[in-house]
Formats: sequence, structure tokens, C-alpha cells
Amino acid sequence: MAENYLDLETFRKRWREEVTARTHAKESIPNRSDSSTSHERSDRSKGRISLPPSQVPLEEAEPSDGNSAQAYHDLENKEDAARLGVEGSGRHPSTQVSKEPQSALEHYEKATEREAQGSLGDSVNLYRKAYRLDAGVDRIYKNKHFPPSNSKLKPTSPNPSNAPVTVPNTAHHSLDGPQIITIDDLIASFSDSAIPIAPPPTEGSQPPPCPISKVPSEILLEILLRTAITDIASFARLSTVCKRFAYLVATEDRIWERICHGHEYGFAAMHYIWNASIDGFPLTQPDPSSDDHLDISTLTLTHGIPLRTISPIRFPPLSLNLTYTSYREMLRTRPRLRFNGCYISTVNYHRPGASNTYSNATYISPVHIVTYYRYLRFFRDGTVVSLLTTNEPADVVHHLTKENLHSHHNKESLLPSAVMRHALKGRWKLSGSPHAPDMNPAQGNHHTDREGDVHIETEGVDPKYMYKMNLGLRSAGRAGATRNNKLVWKGFWSYNRMTDDWATFALRNDRAFFWSRVRSYGMGW
Repeated sequence: MAENYLDLETFRKRWREEVTARTHAKESIPNRSDSSTSHERSDRSKGRISLPPSQVPLEEAEPSDGNSAQAYHDLENKEDAARLGVEGSGRHPSTQVSKEPQSALEHYEKATEREAQGSLGDSVNLYRKAYRLDAGVDRIYKNKHFPPSNSKLKPTSPNPSNAPVTVPNTAHHSLDGPQIITIDDLIASFSDSAIPIAPPPTEGSQPPPCPISKVPSEILLEILLRTAITDIASFARLSTVCKRFAYLVATEDRIWERICHGHEYGFAAMHYIWNASIDGFPLTQPDPSSDDHLDISTLTLTHGIPLRTISPIRFPPLSLNLTYTSYREMLRTRPRLRFNGCYISTVNYHRPGASNTYSNATYISPVHIVTYYRYLRFFRDGTVVSLLTTNEPADVVHHLTKENLHSHHNKESLLPSAVMRHALKGRWKLSGSPHAPDMNPAQGNHHTDREGDVHIETEGVDPKYMYKMNLGLRSAGRAGATRNNKLVWKGFWSYNRMTDDWATFALRNDRAFFWSRVRSYGMGW
């Protein structure tokens, strides 16, 4: 018990001393400015990164009086600290005594600082002064603060002298980037490719069957040939299926040769002499009209033979030459007409209208905008249908057939086919001859005309007239995408059978014809 009493007395004595010390400390209230400042500095120094010796903290450089704002340099790295103050000075830009800028670059740098601080008025004035001193100061500023770092330095020695002999010299391709491969080389690299099969839908399952990948090459070529004869556009799109089909479509010249010699899309359907009369009757058959109604076109002679007695001419097979090195190139570039659509020319022009006699306003000048269309549809037998109307293509193209070429259309008729009452029958032929040896279609030779022109003869609005057109086959649209889809005007004449006179139509407002595919025509048979 005595020991416990002594411990209790000792505790009470210490407690009284501690209470007395706290009471004297509250009464004295000492000045803690220096001590508190040192404690705060030590506390803040624990959470900040130490600055280099050359940078003195702002608090140590200028002692605070308790009312001035304090700056805290709690940035992550030295670069961030340098953005707020000039490196080496240790001062914030707002507390520094700035000197007046002298050069254009200094004005520009000062302007960017003012702009970052929000002083837009000062920054605009500094920008103006900088550009007055040097108009290219922005480039100087960019090169100084944002130097180009993406420039590739060429190695001085791409193949070191101490390299072994077996190491290839890469100097010819390492500096020029990836090697450029041509389309022909790319297609040739697909020669050993096979038709790929589809991947399995899920992991561990069997891939779906692909029977065409097991078809022999001979049968596969026959399938492609039948596809090309049916629709050449679908045959060309097969090249986008896989590498094997791309190689066969681009290099299988036997398929392209069959297309060139065929009547479906090839040159066997082209006529280089008149094959029909203007009325649409074949010249190899007797004309059902009497001799009293013969027109000048049926009396024309071809190679000294009357057109009524000529027989179909069988040309030899087309041969390759310097101009057409492959049948694929021949089909794409040699002039030919298309039968699965029609050629449409849209004409727009304006003319002044009549002024109002009851109005004295001189600033009113009426203008009429005139729009009309010309249609040409070519048939495989050498005939053509020509139509001039104001009806739009959607109301015309489906009725542009031989069945609607009759004279029973009434002006008051509301039938859709009534747009054909002004249609004219005619015939067509191409200039030149694709069978002339080594003939350049751009030059021609002394035996034939220049290849690529279309001659058209049609009826006139009156039986005593005949119209003659001369058009040139051209290509429109993206280069290499579509060929022979445009007809440009070269001449338009009218022949009077009564007076034997030729008159020329002005082509001031007429525009070129553009081919448009019509699916209802099919192959145009």
C-alpha cells in the first residue's frame, strides 16, 4: 500500500507542474511569428520537391508581413517551375521587375506571357509591335520554342566498313521508304493463290463448306466465261472476291478474246458500213416500199455495190497490235457503242422574255429558262431511235423501243408511250475498221477513216428532209473507270431531197450525250 501511495503522489505532482506551465504560457502570449513561420516552412517542405541551389524560394527572398499573397512552388519538375519564372531567378513573373522588350521576338514572347495571364489588351498591343518589327516573327518564335524534332537524320554510313560481306547493302532502299510495286506485279503475285475458305464461326467448330474452292481450274474458267457473256460488269466485280479471282479476271486473255469477238459486248455487233435503211429495214432484204418512195439513202453505193444486193460481210478475227497489246485492253479502249442503255443529252439555256407593256418599271427583265432533252438508243441491227422532247428521262427511257415507233400516237393521248410521237427512225455506223492492220484509232490510215466517230442518219420532221449527225466517242468520269460512255457533237446537218440542198444546224446550246444504263433493256437484243 505504501508503494501505491508514493506512485500516486508522484503522478499528482507531475500533473500540477504541467497545469501550472500551461497557465503561465497562456498569460505570457509570446510572439510566434518566427517560430510559426519556421514550422510552416518545415511542414510545406515535406510535401514539395527541393529546388536547385540557384533558385531561392519566394518566401525566403521576400519575408511576408502576413497580408501579402504567398506563392507556392509545388510543381512536379523543373520544367514546370521554369514556366512560371525565369530559370535561375527563382521569382514568379508577376513579382519580377521586367525590362522593356527590344526585338520583335521579345515583344512576341512578352505578348504570349500577357495572353497567358489574361491581359488580352496588353498582349494585342505587343503582338502588333512584334509584327511591325518583323512580319515573320511567329516562325522565329516557333523555331525557338518548338524546334522540329521529327526530322530524320540520314545515316552517314548505312553499311559500315566492318560489316561482314554477307550483310546486304541496304543503302538503296533504307532511305527511300517502302518499295513501290506496280499493279501488274501485284496481280502476278496472286498467281499461286487459292480460293480461301471461310473461317469457323466459333472456336473449335468446323468451318463452313466452300465447294467452289475444290472446283478444277478448267470448270472454273468456264464458269467465269459464262458469267462474262451474261453480264460483263458482274464478271469484272468478281475480281474483288479473292486474289485467285482477281488474277483470273485480269490475266485470262481467252475470256477477253471471246468477249471481243462476240455479239454480246464485243465488236461483232459493231457496224462499219450501213446495215439498214433509214426506215429500219435490213439492206439484205427487199424493201417493202415501192420504187416511188425510195429515198436518197437507199440509192447510196458501198464499194460500188448497190446496198440492196450486198450480203453480210464476215470480217477476219481481231488481231492484237502495238496499240492493243491484249484483248482486255482492246475491249476497254477501242471505240464501241453500248446497247444496254441509251445516250441522253440535257440542254439548259436561258433567253430574255417579253417585257410587260403595262408596267413602267425598267429594272424588271424577265428571263426564260429552257430545258429539253435529246435521246439516242442504238440497236444491234444497225438502227437507231432519236427523240427530242421536254419530258424527263424517267418518263421516256422505258418507252424508247421499236414497238412504240408508230404514227398512231394522238396529241391528246394520255398514255405513257405518247412521248414517242415525235421519235424519228434512223440508222448508224462507226467510222474506220477494227480489222485494218496496225491501225491507230487516233490517226487512221489512207484506206479508212479515223476510228471513233459515229455517223447517224434519221428521218426528218417532214418526209422531204433527212437529218445527218456526226458524233465522236469519248470517255467521261473518273479516269480509267468507264470508257466509251460519251458522245460529243461534231456536226448536225439537214438534207432537202426536193432541192438537193444541205443546211447546217447551229450547236450553240446543244450538249454532249452521256450513256445511262437501263435495266429493262437487258442485253439490248
